[in-house]
Amino acid sequence: MSSVWAEGSGSVAGRQAALLREFGRVRHLSVAMIDGLTPEDCMIQSMPDASPIKWHLAHLTWFFETFVLEPSLGADHVPFDLAFRVLFNSYYVGVGERHPRAERGLISRPSLERVLAYRQAVDERVAALMGSRALSDAMLDVVELGLHHEHQHQELMLTDLKHHLWKNPMRPVYRDADALLDRGVPAMTFIARPEGVAQIGAGDTGFAFDNERPRHRVWLAPFGIASRTVTCGEYLDFIDDGGYDRPELWLSEGWDFRTREGWRAPLYWEQDPDGRWTQFTLNGMQKLAHDEPMCHVSYFEADAYARWVGARLPTEAEWECAAAALGGDVPGDSHLYDGTHVHPRRADDDAAPHLYGDTWQWTQSAYLPYPGFETAPGAVGEYNGKFMINQMVLRGGSCATPVGHLRASYRNFFPAQTRWQFSGIRLARNA
Repeated sequence: MSSVWAEGSGSVAGRQAALLREFGRVRHLSVAMIDGLTPEDCMIQSMPDASPIKWHLAHLTWFFETFVLEPSLGADHVPFDLAFRVLFNSYYVGVGERHPRAERGLISRPSLERVLAYRQAVDERVAALMGSRALSDAMLDVVELGLHHEHQHQELMLTDLKHHLWKNPMRPVYRDADALLDRGVPAMTFIARPEGVAQIGAGDTGFAFDNERPRHRVWLAPFGIASRTVTCGEYLDFIDDGGYDRPELWLSEGWDFRTREGWRAPLYWEQDPDGRWTQFTLNGMQKLAHDEPMCHVSYFEADAYARWVGARLPTEAEWECAAAALGGDVPGDSHLYDGTHVHPRRADDDAAPHLYGDTWQWTQSAYLPYPGFETAPGAVGEYNGKFMINQMVLRGGSCATPVGHLRASYRNFFPAQTRWQFSGIRLARNA
């Protein structure tokens, strides 16, 4: 597994130096994300699926201490705090005991100050290690995995924080919003793709998570994929047409969730007595902008909308092949998380079509192993493989996905009822 940051370096030493530079950048971003938050903000856990920001910061540090420092230093490693091994383990059963996920918001100690001291101490130790000795390729792979793991949690920090703040009746603002007005939206067209044999999945070089491999062949029937995602205004038409009251549009399990949870609109949308729609964002409460990408719907809502409009959701193979045909690489205008914008933005009229950014896009594909997939040995092998059941695949990234984290082969996954992620809808249809 070679490093995407060290291409052209020409040596293992060059790769290690590039990873050390990236280590400093990525670790700094996580701390910068809490600028303006209080220690109380960082302790909240608004639901079992969301974790406190303080826990994220500590867990990300736990990863580097557990999987880089401990095996590299052996008996010379002195743990920062023995209690942290249990407190901040997420799901790595092979490492040992874990604090219950649903009770992470009860961890008032250690304080945020001590967690930040933990980060600084581990960062200094990792930097000293990488600056003083040559690490093996296998250990550099773990460092690189840890950096992409941190990217994933940076996205979770934003999505979890949004839910935490939404539960506060004061509806606090995390970041100030840009002044935006409805300007219309480019027409949705369908990009035609022919039938035939195609290849999906990551190749043998460059970083990729294990669930993206091995690269393999698939057969695709002819199809079309939408040139952009569904907007708030378009989804509002579905609501106004009684989409949430028409069982014929819904999968049975989805209808059960809709009924039990009282779904009437995407998460964070609210309607006042006069019928005006607003939505909670990380920029606070905002008027619903009809021309911006819609998000925070479950797979079930996405599927119901697609049926209502006479289309369907793409498969993940269709999505990846279409993304590759449009250039493959993630373009610079993808509206990913750049440290500033924390909300989907209106599509640009003159932007070349691509499939990335603003909102994750549900596919109709279950999250399953690719043919020939093998789980890596050891605790790191628990990263993805054991979750390949009862989940659906999403593609494309969102406004909360850090720049530099995505690839065409990237597979995100969540249970079908999940709504707190920045999940939206890109349509497909049979040719």
